[in-house]
Amino acid sequence: MSGYPADGTNRWAAVHRTDAAHLVTLGLGKAPAGACLHAVAEEGIPTREIAEAIGRAFDLPVTSVPPDDVAGHFGWISTLFAMDLPATSTATRELLGWTPTAPTLIEDIDTGAYS
Repeated sequence: MSGYPADGTNRWAAVHRTDAAHLVTLGLGKAPAGACLHAVAEEGIPTREIAEAIGRAFDLPVTSVPPDDVAGHFGWISTLFAMDLPATSTATRELLGWTPTAPTLIEDIDTGAYS
């Protein structure tokens, strides 16, 4: 099964590897020393949507994992996966003129990038 913690409303930020690579290049060339850059294209994708995309990609049922079973199901990443971790790259975009253009995480999964 493709599972998500509890009600699946906790969020994860995401960025495509090509957008992240472009940001690294921009950062090395343009960012002031000591700048903190955030490679975030999508501020927060609900884990339920991620699980649904994985379910579609691999023809798996999609199911909520109760809080008491999250550690057993997700293993080492369970603590992180159960957290609400939205993030923003507004300051990075303004500083460097960076605009992510690659597919979103869900688009990437739906087109078979991870299968």
